[in-house]
Amino acid sequence: MLAALFMAALDVFIVNVAAPTIGSDLHASGADLQLVIAGYTITYSVLLITGARLGDRLGHGRVHVAGLALFTAASLACGLAQGSTELIVFRLVQGAGSALMIPQVLSLIQRTFTGEARARALGAYSAVLAVGAAAGQVAGGVLVSADLFGAGWRPVFLVNVPVGAALLVLGRRVLPLGAAAGRERARALDLPGLVLLGAAVSLLTVPLVLGQEEDWPLWSWLSLAGAVVLFVLFCGYESRLARHGGAPLITPRVLSHPGIGKAVFRILAAMSVNAGFLFALTLHVQGGLGYSALRAGLSFAPTAAVFGAVSLTWRKWPAAWQRALAPAGFALTAVSVAVVGLAFHGGGDGGAALYAGYAGTGAGLALAFSPTLTGALATVRPEDAADASGLLATVAQLGQLIGVAAFGTLFLNRLESFGALRAYTSAEAFSVSVWALAGTAAVGAVSGLVLRRR
Repeated sequence: MLAALFMAALDVFIVNVAAPTIGSDLHASGADLQLVIAGYTITYSVLLITGARLGDRLGHGRVHVAGLALFTAASLACGLAQGSTELIVFRLVQGAGSALMIPQVLSLIQRTFTGEARARALGAYSAVLAVGAAAGQVAGGVLVSADLFGAGWRPVFLVNVPVGAALLVLGRRVLPLGAAAGRERARALDLPGLVLLGAAVSLLTVPLVLGQEEDWPLWSWLSLAGAVVLFVLFCGYESRLARHGGAPLITPRVLSHPGIGKAVFRILAAMSVNAGFLFALTLHVQGGLGYSALRAGLSFAPTAAVFGAVSLTWRKWPAAWQRALAPAGFALTAVSVAVVGLAFHGGGDGGAALYAGYAGTGAGLALAFSPTLTGALATVRPEDAADASGLLATVAQLGQLIGVAAFGTLFLNRLESFGALRAYTSAEAFSVSVWALAGTAAVGAVSGLVLRRR
């Protein structure tokens, strides 16, 4: 199941490095490329809680295998797509497969392990998620540059097919595929809540992605306003459903659990910075500096390596440090992304300071994310496992979606205002994005002070 988690996490970011090649081959616009990247995350984030609920009703192993099959088939379709519209649609389907597959991992961890064993399992989960996200950049660069069989960018999707097929065979042998125990107490799926949430996320995402390219027409602002209205309606509906004994997508009891509110904010901030930084950086080094896909992918190796190392080892650090790890991680991230921006200032290629910034960003994001997720889930009651895991996984995906849409749009908007793509103008656009990213990370660093009571 962790292998499937790694594959799904990899797929969130593996497309970043392939984006310029996809754009050239399919004649895709900047907005199309953002939708190729964000489309996966849209359905992934919206359907995650429903995926967790289906696991409760039908059996976690059974739903995991079904999601894995859908993900693998959609990966094949992505790899064979002949146009950007097809690719966007298949990415949406791929995200739906992940939404069925991934919540079952956390739910089975929560229901299978207790105490220190649960904390270790959650640590492994966080590490795999972190390394998969960072390694996606490296793997994308290697696969695109290898140009296997002249396929260009297509192997970044097709690589999932043999891996997914092997995991399907293995999963059917080792996972519990029967119906969930206690099915008579299984809760309804809350389809009205799902529709409201999906519509709100769509109304938020589409103008962020397309607004800049369309010069922010009236419909984009109306769409953003509509997203706010639908989010308010969603919250009101969920609260009313809970008061009347229903089964809302997001259970108020989980939201009121000590530390969940702070964890939600920190995970949202960390994943937004992570996705926004990687996307803007990819656009700069490949578009502005002319890096090959391989060089761009390998340049992220320090981030991936440090991210994984910190995620695997932070629990062994002194106990007195544990409460300060997440704020320190955000502070380190703010400083490190600023160092990366300064290293590229003026259109240069960075130098030694660049790799220190990459490594610091990896360490900072690992500290901001992994202790937050593990701390929030380690104390959740087993009966709330599906809701808590679905909520935090949804927040993580929404954070990545917002990061790509908001910071990617900021970069593209600034680049367009300069009128020409050169190393200098790309560096200036990247600098603006970097300061916005650093500011977001700084807000995450002080979030514990503001949200202490949550």
